[in-house]
Amino acid sequence: MIAISLMPFMLLAQARIGIVDSQELFNLMPEKASAEAQLKVLSDRYHTEYLLLQREFDKKYADYQAVAADATMPEAIKERRVQELQESDKKMRDFQQRTADDIAARREALTRPITDKIQAAIRTAGEQGALDLVLDTAVTPVAYTGPNTIDLMPVVKTILGIE
Repeated sequence: MIAISLMPFMLLAQARIGIVDSQELFNLMPEKASAEAQLKVLSDRYHTEYLLLQREFDKKYADYQAVAADATMPEAIKERRVQELQESDKKMRDFQQRTADDIAARREALTRPITDKIQAAIRTAGEQGALDLVLDTAVTPVAYTGPNTIDLMPVVKTILGIE
């Protein structure tokens, strides 16, 4: 019974295991700078537009305060100004959500080819080394690596053409 429960550990002891850090590889990729620059341009454009919406809201709020302070102003006008403020606020919140979604989608579109390239290089390095398992320390923390664990970082970097 004890031999059966130890079998997975005995099989793992015979496995050839490599380790990599995909986050470190991603940070070294030359394509990363281009992706970040494109995302910054997009983010800056959205920020500029948001500032315009904010100014519009601030103006409507100032107008509302003036109307609300005027005791002779009819309630219908006050209510219309409140409604305009609410619509302006909703417009800003909707814009923020749309921009966050768009930036996230663009980030995915720009980084997916980089991560795919890294994964293909890791797979190639694992196949070349006839490894049974490759652990990514960026995804799964590894508490200990023994002397038989193979550091694939140099091989993967060579495959990717990075240092």
